[in-house]
Parts: sequence; C-alpha cells; structure tokens
Amino acid sequence: MLPTFTNQQLLTTALTHRSALNENPGLSPESNERLEFLGDAVLELVTTEYLFTTYPDEPEGELTAYRSALVKTTTLAQAATGLKLGSMLHMSKGEETTGGRESIGLLANTMEALIGALYLDQGYNACVSFIQEHVLWRIDEIINKKLYKDPKSNLQEVVQAEGLETPTYEVLKETGPDHDKQFIVGVYVDGELTGKGTGKSKQEAQRSAATKALSVVQKR
Repeated sequence: MLPTFTNQQLLTTALTHRSALNENPGLSPESNERLEFLGDAVLELVTTEYLFTTYPDEPEGELTAYRSALVKTTTLAQAATGLKLGSMLHMSKGEETTGGRESIGLLANTMEALIGALYLDQGYNACVSFIQEHVLWRIDEIINKKLYKDPKSNLQEVVQAEGLETPTYEVLKETGPDHDKQFIVGVYVDGELTGKGTGKSKQEAQRSAATKALSVVQKR
C-alpha cells in the first residue's frame, strides 16, 4: 500500500514519466526524474545506516555488496511491482505500447522517485519505515542465497558445480529509440532457456536474466 501523502501533487509527480508531459500538460509541472535523483540518495543513506547498524562485524566490502544488492534495479523493480506502481504510472500511449508499465528500469526509477517524494512530504523517518517495509526485508534472502554476488558469476559457479555447461546469453529482443533502449536477454543453461531479463543495457539485462536463472537452478 502506498503511503498517504499530505501533498498529493508530490505523489502525482513521482508517478509521472517524462513521456506523459506532452500528452497531459496539466498533470504535473515536471516529470519524476528530479524526485528520482533525490530518492536515490535517501535510499542509499537509509540502506547504509541499516546495514552498518545491523551487521557490526561485517567488513566494508561485504556491506557494500549487500547494499548494491538491495538498491539494484531488479530489487527495486520487485518492490515497485509489489506496490503495483506500474499500473499507476502516467506515461504516453507510445511508452505504454512498448511495455513501459512492465519495464524493470522504469519501475525501479519510479520507486526511487516515490521515496524522494515521501522524503519531501514527511521527512527522513517516514522514508526509513517505508524502505524497511518494502526493500530492506529482502536482506535475509540476499545473504542466504548469496544474491549479493555478481549474478552471472554466481550462476556460473552453481552451474559448474552441477557439472553443466557454462551459461550462454542471447539478446531476444530490443525495443525503444536509440537514446532509451530496452533489451530482453535470455540465458541458456545446458542449452535450455532458463531465465529472461530486461535492462537498459545488454549487461544489465544479462544480470537480470542470471538472477532469474539462479532461482530456477537452485530449486532443482
């Protein structure tokens, strides 16, 4: 459930993709990009403080890896999906037609924008509560499944331990203009399509695909 905002315009702006401004000029004075910038900083501080306090014996390198796993695009997109942000987004018809409501990158950006808006509306402590509820609870799974490691390396280790062939990656689809590309990549384990991922770069999509493949392989 979304937080209750005192300033509803902040919430509207947080949910406004830049593509919506031309089609709906009275919707918001700006897109959610500046709020995304602010929310990214708030998210990183809250996450850093939480990890520093919760894991007093962990070295800097491990804490940094944990934080990266918590604030990465796929994790934030999962949180955004849980909040059903995709269905609430204001975007152009063109953006929607190309899968904008399901875009992992766009969902993650919106999650950060929502945090930025919440910070302006209710302050730091409200953000702490919100981030704990929707993001930080994932840390146990991240540590237990070693998701803080690079997913491609982690997948390769797991697959090789089972005596299977090294995973291979293939771009399945490209969408969007050159300045805003979205890639869908498939990862094949032992010749079988085991996971698909989306990202603004091939590398990001590969990591997303590897993360999904990991969950499949580890359940076998």
